[in-house]
Amino acid sequence: MEKIKICHITTVHSPFDVRIFHKECKTLAKAGYEVYLIAQNDKEEIVDGIHIIPLPKIMNRLERIIKLPFIAFKCALKIDAKIYHLHDPELLLIGLLLKIYGKTVIFDSHEDFPLQFISKPYLNKQIRIFLSILLKIFENISCRFFNTIITATPSIRNKFLKINSKTIDVNNFPLLKESLLIKDNNNKRDKNEICYIGGISKIRGIKELIRALELLDDVRLNLAGNFEDNKLEEEVKSLDGWEKVNYYGFVDRDKVYEIISRSSIGIVTLHPSINYIDSLPVKMFEYMLGSLPVIASNFPLWKKIVEDNNCGICVDPLNPKEIANAIKYILD
Repeated sequence: MEKIKICHITTVHSPFDVRIFHKECKTLAKAGYEVYLIAQNDKEEIVDGIHIIPLPKIMNRLERIIKLPFIAFKCALKIDAKIYHLHDPELLLIGLLLKIYGKTVIFDSHEDFPLQFISKPYLNKQIRIFLSILLKIFENISCRFFNTIITATPSIRNKFLKINSKTIDVNNFPLLKESLLIKDNNNKRDKNEICYIGGISKIRGIKELIRALELLDDVRLNLAGNFEDNKLEEEVKSLDGWEKVNYYGFVDRDKVYEIISRSSIGIVTLHPSINYIDSLPVKMFEYMLGSLPVIASNFPLWKKIVEDNNCGICVDPLNPKEIANAIKYILD
């Protein structure tokens, strides 16, 4: 019996994105499907049974948004899969085109993308609002025609249910088997090391976290992830607290496990952006999986998860002193 072809497409995420590659594509391949992944990559290759079809790496945002979806569409037609699973809002148009070709189309909303535009620092306020409204209108229209909508949180699911009844949330929790890999390294834990793993940006609280280090003695931060831009990286590295940072850059899953295993606290102090307040950041649950107490932003949903279950402390993410006090309290 011929295997059913399923093709995932992203023009934004890494081909080895945790949700797309490790959780969705590998699960499908293990279940017996023939899985393709179209993404920005250096070469065509097969990794863990996934056929990776490369898109050119384009750094310019505008060029990426305009050109890459149509290059991806040409690749998608050549693959001739039965099901196409799309991961970015700029792919909504090619999703409609694939429907015209008679394909089954799934849209995977990792975040509330219209709300995400509101917090883009590189756009002025008027452009942000205009793009957010425009995307919301186009999202509402296009997603009515898709076969299924998958969302990363219940709040995003509830939004899409008003548009398409075939909507389900697949929360971005860590895989349970990862806890075994973390526990293998737990003997390496250093009492005075804390960690932050993920994208590094102002809105994710990096400056307040580094300033909190300035208020602490004998505490080091294990920091892993890419900076949003070079300007922010220079600014953060000029702060006095940077001398207390072990910076690893972007790391693979094995290194993530090692960092969590050697740290005593996990930090997730994102700013109170409208796009974060109801989010479920995977790093929060990865820290929990590694038995780390969590210091998180004091959003109502997060307080219910963290403090109601005695998993850590919620603080004002804009207050370095409050973050420092929470770190000191837990370490003491």
